Amino acid sequence: MNETRLQILLPAHNESGNIIPIYQEINDALLQTNYNFSILFVDDGSTDNTLEIIKEIASKDARVKFIELSKNFGHQNALKAGIDHCESEILIMMDCDLQHPPSLIREMLSLYEKGYEIVRTKRMIYAKEGYLKSKTSELFYRILNKFSDVKLEEGSADFRLISGAAILHLKSFGEYDLFYRGLIKWMGFKQVSIEFFPNQRKSGETKYSYSKMFSLGLKGFTSFSTKPLYFSAYFGMASSLISLFFLPYVLYALYLGKTVAGWASIMLTIALFGGLNLLVLGIIGIYLAKLFTQSKARPHYIIRNTNL
Repeated sequence: MNETRLQILLPAHNESGNIIPIYQEINDALLQTNYNFSILFVDDGSTDNTLEIIKEIASKDARVKFIELSKNFGHQNALKAGIDHCESEILIMMDCDLQHPPSLIREMLSLYEKGYEIVRTKRMIYAKEGYLKSKTSELFYRILNKFSDVKLEEGSADFRLISGAAILHLKSFGEYDLFYRGLIKWMGFKQVSIEFFPNQRKSGETKYSYSKMFSLGLKGFTSFSTKPLYFSAYFGMASSLISLFFLPYVLYALYLGKTVAGWASIMLTIALFGGLNLLVLGIIGIYLAKLFTQSKARPHYIIRNTNL
């Protein structure tokens, strides 16, 4: 038996139909590795019987642990709860809907044994997954990589292995709007990325609607880039300079004593620049909201019960 401790971290929100299958597949994958492993489920405020199934498995298998959060705090905060309570040398994070194939764990551990401290995964997209989903994902990563200091591969997934000092440093991060895909890439260490094709969801429905995907993308973008704020400042200066070109026309009209014609065009200009001003204020407001939320220093999660 390998004495290196390995923990599998699985956030779960209303995944009652997937708990037993993912538990069985992880066991099948890890029993061939001889690692001293445990499985940690973080129940993120499930309203079905997800937690009851986890507790039943834990009563029969001492390697199965659980953390019950007091409500639904969100996927990234559920991950943080598991990371904060990890005492193992190796931590593998994955979803419990079986789209992240447990069979890939052996390849991740093989790369760890070769000296890699972080093993990331890149989700390959099937052609049948839909034009809109693939294009929105492509657009998000293109914009993020263009304006951010952190470069992420398209299809980066929350399926990864981290180890050693990387786990300790990840625990120390206190920012409120967590975006682990970017944070882990930003950390450095010796990293490698591997590709995988996701399995079909075993049971239930996806928790990531387009609105939630947009919200996560916005958090990731604003967490790793301040360029929109600089854009706002440059745009304001450019608008001010452009407005000076209207000054000669206004002076000429005053000199001749004629009423300035073009009411429609003036109103259009006012509406255009009014909308752009609101856009700039909105960008600034997003960053101010992040500062306001961070200043309250509320916990990322609250634990109701655990068997750790």
